[in-house]
Amino acid sequence: MLEELSLLLRECVENATRDDYITAIIDNNCLGKRTAATRRLTSQRMRELYGLDPSLLIFRVLRYCWYADENGRPLLALLTALARDPLLRITSLPILRMQPGEELARQQMIDVLRESTGSRLNDSTLDKVVRNASSTWTQSGHLKGRVRKIRQKVDPTPVVTAYALLIGYLLGARGHGLFKTLWAKVLDTPSEELVSLAVDAKRLGFLDISYAGGMIEISVDRMLTGAERRLIREQN
Repeated sequence: MLEELSLLLRECVENATRDDYITAIIDNNCLGKRTAATRRLTSQRMRELYGLDPSLLIFRVLRYCWYADENGRPLLALLTALARDPLLRITSLPILRMQPGEELARQQMIDVLRESTGSRLNDSTLDKVVRNASSTWTQSGHLKGRVRKIRQKVDPTPVVTAYALLIGYLLGARGHGLFKTLWAKVLDTPSEELVSLAVDAKRLGFLDISYAGGMIEISVDRMLTGAERRLIREQN
């Protein structure tokens, strides 16, 4: 739903509230949906994937990064959706195994979903999940093509890298472990290059990074509010 997210964030002011987003989608039909039912379903799905609520840390930082980095928007949207959609996370397994130029076999996604969910998804639901996931990975740049989905390498920006590290940090990763999370892996970039991008992100004011004696320390405090920093420290 990259196109819908792009339209919504373009139509709404940068400090829009949750209610502002819902009103824009349902009442103002800023996404151009044909029926009220479709507008409601779109609003629900977008809230599931992205939050659309600035009281949620992940959406607040997504929005901040979004307006700061136009080139990184497809990957910012993907990283957020991966954090919120467990079925999409499952489909990352075949994507990450593929080499650039390799064609995605639809059965690969079906098999990995079946293995993870058992019989919980019927064939119709499974088909919908695969179609939606294929579309998401295409919009992010990992796949290319309408019918034949060909794997290609994505190129993260410093801001995207900072956001991926933030998500890993929120999930408990620290130090070198931040460069080994799923959110780092989907950036298709070796760890040493991600470190360089993190240094660039520091220069842009998104994080702090220091390393010495083989150890690396990342602080994402610059992207957090005071209350969020205190909460994270209490949980740790």
